[in-house]
Amino acid sequence: MNHNDIILKNITKEAIKEVFKYIIKIDVKDFEFLDIEFQKIEERKADILVKTEDKIIHIEFQTKTDKNMIFRMLRYYSEIKFRYPDMDIYQYVVYIGKYNTSMRFKLEEHNIKFSYELIDMKKIDCKEFLESDNPEAVVVSILCDFKGQNEREVIRKIIERLLKITKNENEFRKCFSILEELSANRDLSKIIEEEEMALQYLTWEDLPSYRVGMRKGEEAGMQRGIEKGIEKERERNILNMLKLGMSDEMILKIVDISKDKLNQLKEKYANS
Repeated sequence: MNHNDIILKNITKEAIKEVFKYIIKIDVKDFEFLDIEFQKIEERKADILVKTEDKIIHIEFQTKTDKNMIFRMLRYYSEIKFRYPDMDIYQYVVYIGKYNTSMRFKLEEHNIKFSYELIDMKKIDCKEFLESDNPEAVVVSILCDFKGQNEREVIRKIIERLLKITKNENEFRKCFSILEELSANRDLSKIIEEEEMALQYLTWEDLPSYRVGMRKGEEAGMQRGIEKGIEKERERNILNMLKLGMSDEMILKIVDISKDKLNQLKEKYANS
C-alpha cells in the first residue's frame, strides 16, 4: 500500500466526516468503524469502512491507476453484503494521484451489472477543506483543485490556516509533515521544502546555533557575544522569510518579534 494511502485512511473521525461531506457529498452525523478483514482479497482491510444508521460507506484511496480496481471493488461489495445483507452499500474510490486516471468504474456483462463512484481529488475545490477548523482536513486541500490560484499562494494559505487552528507546535509539525508527504502527489514538494525553510525555526531554542552558542558560552563565559550571534541569526531567518514573500501576519505568528521591529527589518531588507 502506498504511504499516502495509509496517511489518509488513518485521519481522525472528525476529518473523515469532512471527507464524506465535501468529497462524496454525504453529511454524516455519526458512524462506527467496521473492522472487517477480507480474506479473499489478500487479507487486507478496506481503507475506510463505516456503518451509519441506514448505510455502509466504503472508501478506497488510490495514488495509481489499478486496471483491476473494478473487480477489487466488486469483491469488497460481495464480502460486505454477505455480512450486512439488509444494508445499502455506497462505494467510492478517491483517486489522489498526479495524473489522470482511466480506471473502470462500471461493469456490465450478460449476467451482472455493477459500479462504484470514482472521484478525482484534483476536481474538488480546495476551498472546501481550506476553510475547515480541523487541521487534518485543511491538509487534504493540497490534493484538491486550486481553481487557477498560484500554487505557492495556496500552500501559504494552508500553512497560515494550520498556524491559526493547531493547538500547539507538535500538532502543527505533525500536520506539516503530512502536508509534505501529500505534496508529492501534486509535484509540489519543492515549494513545500522552500516554505519549510522559513518554518524550521518555529522554536528558537531549537536553533543549532542557539544550542552550540549556549554550550560554548557556558564553557567560555561569552554569553553576551553568543546572544548577539543568536540575534543576528534570527534576523537572517526573518529576512529569508521576507525574501520568500511571507506575510507580516504569518511571520509574527512564527517569530517572537514586535511589529515595529519587523518593520525595521523590512526597511533594512528593502535598502539592502
